Amino acid sequence: MEAAALAEEAARAPLLFRLGNAAAPGPDPARPTDASFDLSSELLALARPSPAAAASPPPDPNLQSRKTAFARDRAVSPTYNPDRVQDPLSPFQLMAGSLIPASLITGINSDLPGTVIAQVTQNVYDTVRGQYLLIPQGSRLIGRYQSEISFGQDRALVVWDRILMPDGSSITISEPGSDTAGYAGLKDWTDHHWDRVFAAAGLATLLGIGAELGPGEDGDIERAIRRGTTDTINEAGQRAVDRSLGVQPSITIRPGWPVRVLVTKDLVLRPYPETAP
Repeated sequence: MEAAALAEEAARAPLLFRLGNAAAPGPDPARPTDASFDLSSELLALARPSPAAAASPPPDPNLQSRKTAFARDRAVSPTYNPDRVQDPLSPFQLMAGSLIPASLITGINSDLPGTVIAQVTQNVYDTVRGQYLLIPQGSRLIGRYQSEISFGQDRALVVWDRILMPDGSSITISEPGSDTAGYAGLKDWTDHHWDRVFAAAGLATLLGIGAELGPGEDGDIERAIRRGTTDTINEAGQRAVDRSLGVQPSITIRPGWPVRVLVTKDLVLRPYPETAP
């Protein structure tokens, strides 16, 4: 019986060998299958730049090519300026480049957009001769300020829209506001709300620590619940920190702050009598 079983097993062996060869995938001709496979050569081939990458120019962090192109660029404007010299339309004219001194009557807080009012602190005379009073001291300035403040911004953008004379006359303007040194905008006090950021970060840390604390002999269900709770608390804390970082700075300009109106277009006014109330 034992000899017959061995003979039968020997008869089946070639058929099983052929089936095993048919099911097994053939060797990949693109890769070597012998024991002499060199891993270093494969890594060098992967590290070698592709033809497309080799053809692209290297990055220029200092933008030297743009600087060279700007230096070599020729002016496209004509040799002669087509504009001509213009005489003042009126002797009662405040030319561009003049400054109107004033001080704030109302304060500025950039949390919300709003209107700002200032008062002229000195008499303003015509630009050419300086003989005619055009804007008397005490005139009111009506303007507006921008409430969109970016991160790191410390100056509030102010635009003046109207001048009201003491006699009730007025003129519409659209001139930027500056400080006494001529810098655009006004700067007094800026709140970056770091207290909110640190408070949110501290709360997130405390919640995360509290969720991590627990007995070490918890079962699988308890560990899974604690892990899910920890992830939820960490995500909520991160959202709180992100929301605090997204709060824009608040710029405050106190009443009485000195300002200037920078005249960018010539203003034709009428003389104001010196003895007017």
